[in-house]
Amino acid sequence: MVGLNRRSALGLALAAGLAFCSLAQAQEFPSQTITLVVPFAAGGSTDLVARVIAEKMSGELGQNVIVENVGGAGGNLGADRVARAEPDGYTILMGTVATHALNPLILKTKPYDPVTDFTPVSLLVLVPNVLAVNPQLPVNTVQELIDLLKSKPGEYSYASSGNGTPLHLSGELFKSMTGVDMQHVPYKGSGPALTDVLANQVPIIFDNLPSSSGHMKSGTLKALGVTTVERAASFPDVPTIAETVPGYETYSWNALFAPKDTPPDVVAKLNAAANKALTDETVKARMKDFSATIVGSTPEELGAHVKAELAKWEPIVKAANVSLD
Repeated sequence: MVGLNRRSALGLALAAGLAFCSLAQAQEFPSQTITLVVPFAAGGSTDLVARVIAEKMSGELGQNVIVENVGGAGGNLGADRVARAEPDGYTILMGTVATHALNPLILKTKPYDPVTDFTPVSLLVLVPNVLAVNPQLPVNTVQELIDLLKSKPGEYSYASSGNGTPLHLSGELFKSMTGVDMQHVPYKGSGPALTDVLANQVPIIFDNLPSSSGHMKSGTLKALGVTTVERAASFPDVPTIAETVPGYETYSWNALFAPKDTPPDVVAKLNAAANKALTDETVKARMKDFSATIVGSTPEELGAHVKAELAKWEPIVKAANVSLD
């Protein structure tokens, strides 16, 4: 009996110690460098947002937040890495509409579940897309483009950064909501797509606003409309597509995610640091230059956002008959 009591006491002590260590770990977070995985190559819009936010989060958390680019498979490689990481808050993801809405709907083989394999942290920013045309195309408004496309169905094409991308599906949503008929020409990125549109090889493009902005300012590309509900602050004279096509809305977005089962206290600290970073005047200025709209959110709001995006894009993906291995 004495031995049993002693073993019971030791067991209770051990359990108490483990519980204390777990609590202490959460309270001490972070005690080492945090890796923010960007699931795309350096230099793109997601990478830029990540580096601006990471710098300010480092100051808030008292530990370095370093950006690691893990590109490939349309963002799936980086997202999958974070989904499989230890749920301790030290490996987090800069997720996008591609990683958490489009890829899960398009891919035949799904490496992760965007809802159950991640813990939402915070929605950060929305980035507008833009409908633009080569200046030689005889249209100046969204309505004039619709009229032209309806008068000559199937004769015109639009470029995007690739099959299954938000820009491709922005074009497909435009087609379905306006009843126009135009062919999709996919490219391996916005760069080569823009090259052909500027050369008038393809007259129309759906692109991220930041990558087209320089050509819009120089006049080598004519912007007809941005894809967000509100006009972009950096181009206030460019109307929204929704002003002509009510209800039309697409955009890219960036948000922070941690692996599933990340402790709530850790998520709360990451969320607080991210949202505080978004209030920094330098960050505000950088995001404005980048045409990004600062949002910020609770983890619960981000979780609801992901589910809403999946519901929104599913019928569009099916209508476009987009499916990738």
